[in-house]
Amino acid sequence: MAGPGNLRAARYLRTTGQHAAIEPDAFTPGAYVLSIGGAEQSHVNLAHPEEIFYEYLRRIGHLVDLAAPEGRPVTALHLGAGALTLARYIQATRPGSVQYAVELERELLDFVLQQLPLPDGTDLHTVIGDARNSLADVGAGLRFDVVILDIFSGPEAPEHIACTEFYQEARARLAPEGVLIVNVGDEPALTLVRSQAAAMRRAMTDVAAFAEAGMFAGRYPGNIILAGTQTKWPEAWTAQLTARGPHPAKVLAGVDLDLLAG
Repeated sequence: MAGPGNLRAARYLRTTGQHAAIEPDAFTPGAYVLSIGGAEQSHVNLAHPEEIFYEYLRRIGHLVDLAAPEGRPVTALHLGAGALTLARYIQATRPGSVQYAVELERELLDFVLQQLPLPDGTDLHTVIGDARNSLADVGAGLRFDVVILDIFSGPEAPEHIACTEFYQEARARLAPEGVLIVNVGDEPALTLVRSQAAAMRRAMTDVAAFAEAGMFAGRYPGNIILAGTQTKWPEAWTAQLTARGPHPAKVLAGVDLDLLAG
């Protein structure tokens, strides 16, 4: 297992042909960084899993906080596992939650679980496969309080996932008050964000976008979080998410989202 001061651990990922590495965070004791192909992909604080370092993941965590009363266990489906940062966060803040994670790369999931063990008591079921192909059967019979999609890492995205039909299938797996949360990494033109906001609007009752305020001005590449609800977007959530940050934070919902989603 990786540990402070240890040499970096590495694993070859056969599906993508890249190398994954896990090494200690030089600035945060008890924390580790997962890199894939030389690029930082995830950050995990084993000592304090309730603390999330990456801004976009913190924003997703805030949405999970609002999806159910504080501390109440939830059912969560993670499409794209990474270093399981959000699964650790949910276990730390909502003990007793039942979680599923779908990951295409078997070697990555095995590597992460070996090097960065999950907190004691975590009820996480892992599935190796394509996110859409696995969606209908994962956790058969369960309806999820949150479905989190964290696969889009650039301006291009898998066509069979970046579409209204996929979001309709994801909605079918949600509990009546469940929330669909999608991380979209994009370039300044926000072409992918715009297409996905529009696609989600056709599948969900309401959709909001949550990000660092400058992202909506198209100044630089980054991440925008899309949240789909099955009822009208709660106005109180806009104020709460804006206040929670990371700052400066901005939420677009209703007519404010029209210019982005069309």
